Amino acid sequence: MSKQSSVNIKDLILETGILDLQKSLNSGQLTSQEIIHFYLDRIHRYDQKGPGLNSIIILNPKALQEAKSLDRERQEKGPRGLLHGMPIVLKDNIDTSDMPTTGASKAMRYSQPPKDAFLTKKLRDAGAIILAKVNLHELARLGFTVSSLQGQTFNPYDLTRTPGGSSGGTAVAVAANFAVAGLGTDTVNSVRSPASATNLVGFRPTKGLLSCSGLIPAALTQDIAGPITRSVSDSAILLDALAGYDPEDPSTAWNIGHVPDTFTSFLKKDGLKGKRRGLLKSNFGTDPAVLQVMDQALRDILAQGAKVLNIDHPMLETVSVFNTADVQKFETKSQLNTYFQTLGTEAPIQSLQGLLDSGVLHKSIISSLQEANALENGLEMAEYKNRLLKAAKLRETILKIMADQRLDALCYPHQQVLVALTTLEDQPGRNGILASVTGFPAITVPAGFSTPCAGAPDGVPVGIEFLGRPWTESILLEIAYAYEQATKHRKLPRLTP
Repeated sequence: MSKQSSVNIKDLILETGILDLQKSLNSGQLTSQEIIHFYLDRIHRYDQKGPGLNSIIILNPKALQEAKSLDRERQEKGPRGLLHGMPIVLKDNIDTSDMPTTGASKAMRYSQPPKDAFLTKKLRDAGAIILAKVNLHELARLGFTVSSLQGQTFNPYDLTRTPGGSSGGTAVAVAANFAVAGLGTDTVNSVRSPASATNLVGFRPTKGLLSCSGLIPAALTQDIAGPITRSVSDSAILLDALAGYDPEDPSTAWNIGHVPDTFTSFLKKDGLKGKRRGLLKSNFGTDPAVLQVMDQALRDILAQGAKVLNIDHPMLETVSVFNTADVQKFETKSQLNTYFQTLGTEAPIQSLQGLLDSGVLHKSIISSLQEANALENGLEMAEYKNRLLKAAKLRETILKIMADQRLDALCYPHQQVLVALTTLEDQPGRNGILASVTGFPAITVPAGFSTPCAGAPDGVPVGIEFLGRPWTESILLEIAYAYEQATKHRKLPRLTP
């Protein structure tokens, strides 16, 4: 055990980032076992009890055993790196060889992958402990984080609202301090939407920086994993551990030559100085609660020495982009069927048709899956190819705008309206599709809160998003870190003190 009393352990762990936790571990003030115990206690008090956030699908039964082994390794050999002994939660569409990977679907409750996803293995090799698999909008299809297996996950800042999605379980677990950090996946908005809704940092990297092998696919043209963290620093540390070439995912061949020695070298407090931003005014919307937060955010950006230009282009209006460039419908059937084949002949589900035949899917995803299943060969359809051409044109348009205006990044609220109530069946106003269909990197950072009210004593979180050119994670980290350090909007939810 460590040298510290239980009272001090809370002070050392709650809201603490990876760098400071490692200092406490290396000095002997903490052990990884104590960190695990701390988070398990919070999960026990707040996930099914207390506010009932309902984020955890399954806890790793060997987490404490793994922590004990890693503590011994630290003493005998030293830490492997900054993730040594760090508890991480995984969205439950990321394969784990020792726990089921369910996609939050009752139909896949007992679906056991034969091996870890590439990213899971990278985390374990770095010394991280997979503490839990967490809820998502079933099969990562929509943005409310409700599923047939786990039900609705609730926003810890306002229990009447969703946590966004589809990686809402990851975001809630990180926001409520159930783990050090988490990993989500993003096909349209799904890392950045929950980060925006729960006062966190969500990073969707350039397509190909992180592998997609071992992920339940939604549309591999757009799919990618990304960290969800309480700080920009922690996101950079996770990117260091996760980036790299995977022979099973050809898209990662593009990252050769684009992975720095460490992403943490771009954490600069003056990272906004001289940066040129383009404000996508058409994506700001008209919600006064969001506009008030964004107005202050822009003042803060200017105060740090950045230059801001207004950009308005009809091709970048997000509803139009979603309707004409999103390819999920066309890729779903073939890619899900391929994934199911990797699970072996004993897997409970063997095909998309089998998934639909199960009769247990959440109602919100049935019609879209039926529509996808009805396509005989979606990858050969003219509309699919036209959507890919539209995405290519969008890439060219954004690059030209940035070149003409000498911009380092585009900027907008991730969501034009406050995150939706759980009683609604739509999550309007999300802007994440621009990064998803182009494959460009984007990071969402806490920008502040709406006016407090009875249900949301601190207000509802609002996230600001920065989008860059391909392989400019370094610039986005400079911008996001400088903004975060100048504003410090991150705060623990009152419902999980």
